[in-house]
Amino acid sequence: MIDYPRGIPVLIFILVTGITVLSVFAIERGEKQRDAADVARKAQAMTSAIERRAYTSSAYLRAGAALLSTQDDVTPELFRRFVSELRLDANYRGAEGIGWAPVVEAEELAEFEARLGMSRVEEQSVSPSIAEQPRDTLTPILYLQPDTVRNRRALGYDMYSEPVRRAAMDLAAANDRPTASGPIVLVQEGDGDAAGFLIYMPVFEGLSSSRELKGFIYSPFNAAQFLGSASDLVSYEAIASRLLDGEATSQNSMAQTEAWVDGRSTVTREVNLANRRMVLEVQSAREDGLSSMSMITLLFGLAVASLLMLVSRLLTQQSLEDRRAISWFEEQNSIRNSLTRELNHRVKNTLANVLSIVSLTRRRSENLDEFAEGLDGRIRALSATHDLLTQSEWGTTPIRSVIEVELAPYARDADHRLELDGPHTELAPNDALSLGLAIHELATNAAKYGSLSVSGGSVAVRWSQVNDTLAKVEWIERGGPPVSRPQRRGFGTDLIEKIVAHELRHPVELEFRPEGVRCTLLVPVREPSEFELRRKGPGGRGH
Repeated sequence: MIDYPRGIPVLIFILVTGITVLSVFAIERGEKQRDAADVARKAQAMTSAIERRAYTSSAYLRAGAALLSTQDDVTPELFRRFVSELRLDANYRGAEGIGWAPVVEAEELAEFEARLGMSRVEEQSVSPSIAEQPRDTLTPILYLQPDTVRNRRALGYDMYSEPVRRAAMDLAAANDRPTASGPIVLVQEGDGDAAGFLIYMPVFEGLSSSRELKGFIYSPFNAAQFLGSASDLVSYEAIASRLLDGEATSQNSMAQTEAWVDGRSTVTREVNLANRRMVLEVQSAREDGLSSMSMITLLFGLAVASLLMLVSRLLTQQSLEDRRAISWFEEQNSIRNSLTRELNHRVKNTLANVLSIVSLTRRRSENLDEFAEGLDGRIRALSATHDLLTQSEWGTTPIRSVIEVELAPYARDADHRLELDGPHTELAPNDALSLGLAIHELATNAAKYGSLSVSGGSVAVRWSQVNDTLAKVEWIERGGPPVSRPQRRGFGTDLIEKIVAHELRHPVELEFRPEGVRCTLLVPVREPSEFELRRKGPGGRGH
């Protein structure tokens, strides 16, 4: 320092400056790596969300195709009731609804237009007209639910007249599965130019090689709203995204968020959206320049001690944040595995019941209509009890609620009297399902042959708790036609005495007395710890 009074301070300054520059560089690299990892994670989450939404839409369309293929005529009431019963929820955001477009030959156009204008103030016609664009086959839109002013703009539009839509419909018909179209502008947009796409599901009538294309059930989507609904499922802060049509040569953008900046580094993921390849691009929306952490390091970098202390503190904080993130991911993975096991358990039990019902119904049915009617009623009984279990989050369900759900169709009939009496008793999910099936079969038999089939008949359902682990449920019919024991065992008898008895692990007493059918069931009463896969902790959150 004596020999170089100016050189040593300069050297120290240069060394400290170099350390500061290196520290800032390391911090910025860590920020970029962390930002890149965060963008990649969110891109994967958005990809899963988009494919999940597309799968949900495809499932609804498959269900609609299965229904419409069995109908000789798709009436407005049938289609409106089908869409309303779907109870479209948040998983269907971005869709304009569900529509029906039958295949129409040119000579059938006048009849179709008359049907299209039915119950409307003004006459409606197919567009574009045959005079403007001659063609032999048309696929005009007949219904589009929900019935809004926006959706009414699309009625009568011949989707087969437009090449992109036509290509998607031809591919869907060839593969017989839901197929998405390329980017188009929905007719609902009017004078707008917002990009959208459609998912088509063909509807055939007939069997095997003789199947004839009846039409298409489809869903129109606004691409921007569809992308936004998927983005809402992830932490949307500090990222931007856009959706491209992966099968178009130019890969023009279908939709993008407001924060999107062309030329910035992106993470690309391929998305299989209803049999069509699309591309999702996600980028960081973080502003260019030094981060606040780097600015602090730079300002305090001239003091070596402060710099070391600050860097040490920042590295410690970063390690703690990474450890918290790892712990959080482990916890989420544990919860997901637990939920998966629980779902598998519930689904296996339900499928076992359904398979038994199908097998017994098939053996006891004389014809296809009888099989379909019997199977429909029993599946609906399962569904009604499932709704109760869903409302209770698959916890315990009161006996009274199970019985009221199954007897709801007869409760408003003034010609009959229903009497429900018993204490508040909670049942486990599987036991509630079995009891619901038994009550459904007893009620169905009573409505056909018993006390609910004539005026003045009555049904009394009484239950009591035999002990802490067992409840007794009694079904008593009075005021109906004289009863004699059937010569041939029916499906209901087999279901109650075999399936229900097996599921409840107690015998069922079914008596055909002259004054009316009487059935006694013993139902287990179990503690929640015996059937719950996940328990709630002190804070109310699942573990």
